[in-house]
Amino acid sequence: MTKESAGTNKAVFLDRDGTINEDRHYLYRIEDFVFLPGVVEALRLLQEAGFLLIAVTNQSGIGRGYYTEADFQKLNAWMLEELKRQGVTLTATYYCPHLPAAKISRYRKDCDCRKPRTGLFMQAVQELRIDLARSYAIGDKLRDCAICWDTDCRGFLIERNESPDVLENVKAGRIPHVCYAENLLEAAKIIVGGESV
Repeated sequence: MTKESAGTNKAVFLDRDGTINEDRHYLYRIEDFVFLPGVVEALRLLQEAGFLLIAVTNQSGIGRGYYTEADFQKLNAWMLEELKRQGVTLTATYYCPHLPAAKISRYRKDCDCRKPRTGLFMQAVQELRIDLARSYAIGDKLRDCAICWDTDCRGFLIERNESPDVLENVKAGRIPHVCYAENLLEAAKIIVGGESV
């Protein structure tokens, strides 16, 4: 992977479960979806600062047979509509349904799109003409910032679902290009503040 960018747009890559909404394992039902506090405000701030908002999410529950791609798409459409109703537009959603040991054979593969691999990130870079040097990744697990390890994209790990050792390393500045933020709103304020300096 090179540090070259495919375009001029700046973007924020967002994990979904544990970053945008409460992480309820293998979430697929609308009635179980709850936005985390401050998320809509955070997304508005980033949008107003000119960032494309892109969700990148592992959805191994599809490969495990817990729910279908149609179930995922139904929930995703609902989420996008809810955000739009509150003044936020997500540019795109990229998801990986695969798992090497998936129960459903068509999803059983060692793919390049399941985070921490960066296939979905790079697909977005190409399709949406993203300049990684002006972009960020935010998530509740270090794998959500995988695009930051070998590119000029910068990341924020928020404190929800990572191990104490990983959090300590991020807080101590031992992970290249990845900083710590308490939640999505704090990360958004830091990003927007840096943009205005």
